[in-house]
Amino acid sequence: ASSSSGCRSEKAGSAMKLTDFTTLSFDCYGTLIDWETGLLGILRPWAARHGLAQDAEALLSAYGRHEHAIEDANPTMLYADILRAVMRAIATEHGLRASDAEAEALAVSIGDWPPFADTPAALAYLKQHYKLAVLSNVDRASFARTQTKLGVALDAVVTAEEVGSYKPDPRNFRALLERLDTLGVAPGQVLHTAQSLYHDIAPARQLGLATNWINRRHDKPGVGASPASEAEPHFTFNSLADFADAHRAERAG
Repeated sequence: ASSSSGCRSEKAGSAMKLTDFTTLSFDCYGTLIDWETGLLGILRPWAARHGLAQDAEALLSAYGRHEHAIEDANPTMLYADILRAVMRAIATEHGLRASDAEAEALAVSIGDWPPFADTPAALAYLKQHYKLAVLSNVDRASFARTQTKLGVALDAVVTAEEVGSYKPDPRNFRALLERLDTLGVAPGQVLHTAQSLYHDIAPARQLGLATNWINRRHDKPGVGASPASEAEPHFTFNSLADFADAHRAERAG
């Protein structure tokens, strides 16, 4: 894998540059939006109310495990309903029953999840140099509440609701590429940028896309709310700000 200092491609004898691309496709939750902070804002008080001694990593791991299983079994279920089901599954795991209000609290929290501190400024810079698209495991109504927090106009948005499946299903990435094709963007012009190796980097690579890992959890243990993956990205940065800075330096250099 490349690093924020090297930014080298894995193609023998060639260097892939950030300025080679015209379009950035982003995962949203985990990459642009701090979904783990958002999730913990609901899960921590819930655990405390029920006397569960669960630290942040345990809660996130439980969330990720159940989310993946429920999405896999119910690919057409709306994401807000996935969240309701996850809350009930986490409760059941601890011998509890989540009330409708507790399940609803997690489902409606999506629009309150905060952007990472560097997201608005980095996107504003990147928008000057790329088309910006989002490929998200979410429903349209939930994403509409998030979009205002990003601070930029997006050129394309593809949600799991429209595709009828959840990443890492390749159908989601094919739907993205079809949407971008209508904008005159070829697959080779796209740099898929995401935090989750499992949901995004691995399937994007399998479809031949260039990939850019924003390693938001570089200073934390474990993999958080996403399943583990050994996928190797073409580029790696610890933040969106680092990515924007590298692009800036490449243009200046």
